[in-house]
Amino acid sequence: MPGRVSRSGGWPDQSGCPFHDLRRRLRQVGLRPTRQRVGLGWLLFAKGDRHVTAELLHEEASRARVPVSLATIYNTLHQFTQAGLLREVAVDGAKTYFDTNTSNHHHFFVEGENVLQDIDGQHVEVSSLPEPPPGMEISRVDVIVRLRRKSG
Repeated sequence: MPGRVSRSGGWPDQSGCPFHDLRRRLRQVGLRPTRQRVGLGWLLFAKGDRHVTAELLHEEASRARVPVSLATIYNTLHQFTQAGLLREVAVDGAKTYFDTNTSNHHHFFVEGENVLQDIDGQHVEVSSLPEPPPGMEISRVDVIVRLRRKSG
């Protein structure tokens, strides 16, 4: 078992026990560390920075014998996102990824392969943004650079 829960999360005061650290972190963000949340959290964060879909996490949970429905996985992913543990990346209207790396960064998306890869935030520069509507502020800018394999 890895000794860290997440490389990008910067979780302070780690005890060295991943399950203890995960339970503590869930409590810190206001979520009860239920068996399902801890099980899904372990699957999400034990492998370091990665991008998952609800369907992929459901497959991993089934293989790991974590009994959970796809609806519960969606709910948990959204709860983790609202709590700041994950970052939601909408690639297409029908395809949403959840990123364990919540730092400021952008993404490459390989079309036809459904692969999402990180781009360091320092390697993308947005020169100007529109003025937000009254009463609103820009919370973040997500850049997705779409790639495809060269033909021939």
